[in-house]
Amino acid sequence: MKPLYVTSGEPAGIGPDICLSLASQVYDRPVVVLADLDLMQARAKQLGINIECIIYTGQSVPAQLNQLYIEPVVLNDKVQAGELNVNNAGYVIEQLKRSAEYALSGKSVGVATAPVQKSVINDAGIAFSGHTEFYQEIAGVPQVVMMLATNTLRVALVTTHLPLKAVAEHITAQRLTQVLDILIHDLKEKFKINQPRILVCGLNPHAGEGGYLGHEEIDIINPVLMGYRERGESISLALPADTLFRHDYLKDADAVLAMYHDQGLPVLKSQGFGEAVNITLGLPFIRTSVDHGTALGLAGTGQAKASSLHVAVMLALQLAHAK
Repeated sequence: MKPLYVTSGEPAGIGPDICLSLASQVYDRPVVVLADLDLMQARAKQLGINIECIIYTGQSVPAQLNQLYIEPVVLNDKVQAGELNVNNAGYVIEQLKRSAEYALSGKSVGVATAPVQKSVINDAGIAFSGHTEFYQEIAGVPQVVMMLATNTLRVALVTTHLPLKAVAEHITAQRLTQVLDILIHDLKEKFKINQPRILVCGLNPHAGEGGYLGHEEIDIINPVLMGYRERGESISLALPADTLFRHDYLKDADAVLAMYHDQGLPVLKSQGFGEAVNITLGLPFIRTSVDHGTALGLAGTGQAKASSLHVAVMLALQLAHAK
């Protein structure tokens, strides 16, 4: 009964709030939140909820209803809900480091993450572009893939947190091949889809319109995709992204591969925001996350929705069970 660890994220945001809500369910294995114990107890009091926070010391049984396992990570400075404090950036990074180390060492089955505030981490002088890239570096893998999923749609990304003007130069045959290898492998191994069916967005409007609106599809994307098709993989050639997300396409697809962040994710989030899960593919451990940010204005108000974290935890547990 190895535990699943949950990082509570930015302490001034809704991370502590939604993590406290995990006590409303009983899971099939220990679910342990990495957080400052005093912060969690204070936030529970602020929200007017009665939860017993139990320090996790290796218990092999799940917490009971209205109980929450906490592995203490000590804050550097005081926390005011909704107010960022650069002094606590190291506290957030410590959660991520510890969760990765536990997963890599086999101490846990994986990690689910609450949101962090990238800006305050960078303001503290710590180079940080996101959870996905952080876990990739600490795991020492050459490439990972960000995929968001709802009950009806999975969208993976070739590029993630890049300025739009930098996207085209990062769409290379090597990168596309690495991403597809990971996506196909993890759909088969982690999600147990024997022959995944993948639709691929073109980079340019109308997938380049035969070269009149760009040559990336002709020169890079379609030649790579043809190689996979010739090996028997069920994958499309580059399709226009503005029509790919119609039901008649998606009803037979297991995943969509988008070329950049804001090409595919707005569609997915419009269909299931608050119910979607972010999954990092290509890591040697399970990592899921919420589909939203820190929502500083909602912290400590009781108005934050915890549904995405609950789905992220449940998916991580399901993937652990399948493994």
